[in-house]
Amino acid sequence: MQRQPFAREAAGIVRSCVHCGFCNATCPTYQLTGNELDGPRGRIYLVKNWLESGAASATTLSHLERCLLCRNCETTCPSGVEFGRLAELARPRLDATVGASVATRIKRALLRASVPYPRRYRRVIDAARAMAGVLPAKWRRVLRLGASASRAPAAIRGQRRRVLLLGGCAQSIFNPGIDAAAERVLGQLGYAVSISPGAHCCGALDYHLGDERAARRHACATVDAWSRDLTPDTVGILATSSGCSLHLREYARLLADDKDYAARAARILDLHRDALDLIDSAELRPLLRADPPRIAVQTPCTLQHGMRFGGRLEHLLRELGFVVTPVAESHLCCGSAGAYSILQPALSRALRARKLEHLMVGAPAVIATANIGCQLHLTGTAVVPVKHWLEIVAEALSVDA
Repeated sequence: MQRQPFAREAAGIVRSCVHCGFCNATCPTYQLTGNELDGPRGRIYLVKNWLESGAASATTLSHLERCLLCRNCETTCPSGVEFGRLAELARPRLDATVGASVATRIKRALLRASVPYPRRYRRVIDAARAMAGVLPAKWRRVLRLGASASRAPAAIRGQRRRVLLLGGCAQSIFNPGIDAAAERVLGQLGYAVSISPGAHCCGALDYHLGDERAARRHACATVDAWSRDLTPDTVGILATSSGCSLHLREYARLLADDKDYAARAARILDLHRDALDLIDSAELRPLLRADPPRIAVQTPCTLQHGMRFGGRLEHLLRELGFVVTPVAESHLCCGSAGAYSILQPALSRALRARKLEHLMVGAPAVIATANIGCQLHLTGTAVVPVKHWLEIVAEALSVDA
């Protein structure tokens, strides 16, 4: 096994770890369980033993499955250990060797068969909304998200620049108001936002559930759609969900060995922007009302640890005139983490409770996030609205804007 390309790459990452343990201090699961094997250092030991012996047990897989892939450890690590990449290499291969439980395999199959496909997923969510009266209150709150979102065309001010937007899968069904808000806010800054037919799911869900082949199919379809729609006035390609935005950065590596897609994927990466990159606070602030709400910011792990944008969202909101409350342990994951809340519900609920406790200390009127998964997860038990930051900014635009 050690001669296989994946094993050589994994072994290189393992060797880069100096076993200092700084990562455990910021690992959400280690903070909950106190178990060395539920921290990055312990998980690296487990992978090392597997690579050297070729043998692994269900215990090895279970500790790796508890990892949120939040990459907080990467932000903390003084040696630059790429733990997220190590987990991406190890987990699917361990899963194939050891085998996940039947319940886990069923959950994964259902998620992969529905969430990335808007038409299928809409039928699932429409059925759930029809049954909302008998569902628990937390599910009713989640299902109401985006129910009244307006899709009216956004006004374009000033010089016209074009941005291509990922249409989304779960987000487009659960809360289309996020993309509508992006169109309105960016329109005020002179950006015309277009959603390309065929650019639906980025493939992140399949990738993190270990199905790289399906992830590549989604990536190819998205690259095809955007390549057809690129025009000389296109200045950016973006996804409003930070989880999707981070995964778009993986396209160049994911398709690097595909002669038909490698160059186009690299072009997509060159044009990739986050909404934070496009907003000039000095230009936008005069267009906002003078009484914006008091906000607690939950910065998703994909934004602060994946894209290394920690602090940027809070800074922008303050520049726009919002009162941003201090939040303890802002670096820790809320427990959403893609499909984690479904596959590891107990740990996920504990992390959500801990996160909401800290978010509410400053008595905010609303919680801001940048990721649809975090929004859905926190909405289930939050006592104040949880909104994407673009929704909050769009609502604060003056009537004349």
